[in-house]
Amino acid sequence: MLEHQVARMLADPRAKSLTDDFAFQWLNLARLDEIVPDRAQFPQASGALDPRPMFKQELSLFIDSVLRSNQPVTALLTANYSYLNESLAMLYGMESVKGGQFRRVTLTDSKRFGLLGKGAILMLTANPDRTAPVLRGAWILERLLGSPAPMPPPNVPTLTENVHGKPAATVRERVMQHSVQPSCHACHGVMDPLGFALENFNTVGQFRDIDPQTHTAVDTSGVLPDGTVIKGPDDLRRALAARSDLFVQTLTAKLMAYGVGRPLDYRDMPVVRAIARRVATDHDQFSSIVLQVVTSDAFRRRELPAQAQPPAVNTASLDATASPTGGH
Repeated sequence: MLEHQVARMLADPRAKSLTDDFAFQWLNLARLDEIVPDRAQFPQASGALDPRPMFKQELSLFIDSVLRSNQPVTALLTANYSYLNESLAMLYGMESVKGGQFRRVTLTDSKRFGLLGKGAILMLTANPDRTAPVLRGAWILERLLGSPAPMPPPNVPTLTENVHGKPAATVRERVMQHSVQPSCHACHGVMDPLGFALENFNTVGQFRDIDPQTHTAVDTSGVLPDGTVIKGPDDLRRALAARSDLFVQTLTAKLMAYGVGRPLDYRDMPVVRAIARRVATDHDQFSSIVLQVVTSDAFRRRELPAQAQPPAVNTASLDATASPTGGH
């Protein structure tokens, strides 16, 4: 009966709670509430024009459309559509959408494909007044590839700010000052190329070719640890799609942690990897992942015997840990 019940419950409109609860926790959308766009730099996206409610609506509709359809979950990385209204489309530089109602829109700009083209993701991985390539790189590593960045060494300084009257430096140039030391490069060499590839997107998710402080072309080039050369969001998306097995495994682990109500440890990972391999034969559909999770021993036997005292477990968060990026 489990398979029948999984199909029935996913078809129910109430299953949208998987997006608003599970997916938003997995992607750490709560951080979006902390990023209040700087009014001086982004008057078009602050105050009464704050786009965050629209960003949440877009992301919710997009994720729900993938998770509760027959699409592979890898469409979260590559899908060529989104849900927009006129105000959000205008913020993105699109003039073909009219009216206040959100509707499905086929995207013509490939830079907007998938999660990495969504304003919510771009803003929650930025600072209120500037981009944050390290935050974006760390987010991709942890949330999409399942490889959290280690904690930075103590006393890591914040980025040096540009001083009026002196030559300005780009965010990329200032970030790279932190990676010249060998102790820093071990982590920054992995995170930074991922974040630099998204430097065309500012804090509020708008695309720009020219750096606003130096008036020079935005440099999005980088080399991944495996030697792959990337330049911009399209190359980054293709590189992530090429490792879709890691993405599916990460999503599976996050869903299992959500389902069993506790953090996973090394003893759970053989099951997670086995599930990821099995669902690959079913086109990586979310319904298949859910079914495999709810039929696993970890889920079906998750309750402790009545005489045992269960330890306190925070089930409200998947891994609500401090940012590993030292304020970058």
